[in-house]
Amino acid sequence: MNEIAAALGDGARWRIVELLAERPRSVGELAESTGLRQPQTTKHLQTLARAGLVTMAPLGQRRVYALEAGPLAALEARLRELVGAIEAHAGTRDVLTRYQAAIEAETAAADRRRWADGRTFSFDRVLPVAPDVVWQHWVDPDLLASWWAPPSLTITECVLEPAPGGRVVLDYRDAEGHYRSEGRVHAADGPGHLAFELSVLDAAGQVSFTGHYDLTLTAAPGGTRLRLGLRITETTVEAAAFVAGIETGWGQVLDHLTATLTRQEGPRS
Repeated sequence: MNEIAAALGDGARWRIVELLAERPRSVGELAESTGLRQPQTTKHLQTLARAGLVTMAPLGQRRVYALEAGPLAALEARLRELVGAIEAHAGTRDVLTRYQAAIEAETAAADRRRWADGRTFSFDRVLPVAPDVVWQHWVDPDLLASWWAPPSLTITECVLEPAPGGRVVLDYRDAEGHYRSEGRVHAADGPGHLAFELSVLDAAGQVSFTGHYDLTLTAAPGGTRLRLGLRITETTVEAAAFVAGIETGWGQVLDHLTATLTRQEGPRS
């Protein structure tokens, strides 16, 4: 498939393919129709032949080339698969578009330190397991690392110690860089309530902004209702992109938690 795509990636070869789609043609006829010299035309045809796109039949002194439909049909099928994949994941493109718009808006608003202090966010989910199971996924480091980042990121350190004064650390990376947040637990009353703060650090280890989190877990029909409140303080001008991504990022993370718990719960009998 790569060889077919590469062969069709040249404008002159694509024109040759268009001409051969109408009917078989000789090298001389193709050269005349494309405005190329015969040696150039021959080289292009050899490339198309190596990709299985054309075949040559010697007719006396003439070499006549015909286009093969099979490789083009295979390419068409592959392109249809790619279009289907794009359409199936259109939601992720929508998320990117909204995030870009949010960054532009927040960057325009970030005109001074503490520009977003006091802003609040809230998230609500119903999870298909008991509150104590959800609690363990917040306080057990291995379980926490299984969901506390969008799937595209790799967690390198993840700690939330469920006691007043306990450490909170989220350290992760992607292909573009390394990111770290640190903080402390203020209250922990498992399996129902957890309050903590977490500061997002910049590349120099300075605070970009601090999030103050309040998590409640209550039993609900079908499992557990999770409510997470967030208030931000200490916002710097440079934190605009981070602030723009809070709603989208936490939405993805909690969707990841929901999917993780749903897989672990498995089908109900």
